[in-house]
Amino acid sequence: MSENARLTGERPQQGVTPDSLLTLHAAGYRAVREKLGPGPLLDVGCGQGFESITLAAPDRPVIGVDYSADAVEFARSKFGGESFEVAQMDAFKLGFSAGSFQSVCSSHLIEHFHEPALHVAEMARVVADDGAVYVLTPNEPADFENPFHLHLFDAAELRTMLEEHFEEVWLGGVDAVDWVKADFAERRAKARKVLAFDVFDLRHKIPQSWYVAAYTRLLPIAYKLIARGDSGGTKGITIDDWSVTEQIDETTLVLFAVARKPRRR
Repeated sequence: MSENARLTGERPQQGVTPDSLLTLHAAGYRAVREKLGPGPLLDVGCGQGFESITLAAPDRPVIGVDYSADAVEFARSKFGGESFEVAQMDAFKLGFSAGSFQSVCSSHLIEHFHEPALHVAEMARVVADDGAVYVLTPNEPADFENPFHLHLFDAAELRTMLEEHFEEVWLGGVDAVDWVKADFAERRAKARKVLAFDVFDLRHKIPQSWYVAAYTRLLPIAYKLIARGDSGGTKGITIDDWSVTEQIDETTLVLFAVARKPRRR
């Protein structure tokens, strides 16, 4: 089955993933885009590439990398060109020399690793001395259960990890207006009712791979039951319902960090 037809919950899918989640990702990329200057950019975990391509400019070529061969094939066939190249690559072992990129973006990727520090270290290695790394990740207190999210961060932990690899770290958030946050809360309340049927908490006792396999098979059914009509623009949620904030609390949906001056190991 092609990557663009398979909904797993690991990465957003246009036209399938609820509008609130799609715009969450789009708003994060917009926040990054507004801070960018010229020079080559690396987008780690580019997925299908529909957000990565928005970072490209005449003076800013973009390379997107992802571990999924299907995602890379889709991104290359749909968006590949002179301004956007795509490659299959391990986020812990990026195939680029030190200081190769003026900017590095990691959007909703760092939470997918048991050892996220290895990902941060690689970004610090490939970014230029005068470049910047942009990190977007769910805010742990506001996130909802997802078996692909292996290490969630609160603001303090994310800052601490980044400061181990960068001398300068700015930390803020990307958050939505109240009615969009209410939309998230309503759908998550429905999901909690479904999870309540797992009275013995078996999903957290079985091997992680089993949980992921079950989740990817059941998610399309769950979306039909609890998120019907939430995708395809029907909710009226747009990127303009999101904004960058420096005021982070437990309800802030996304953490947004900019790290500069990498510490060379």
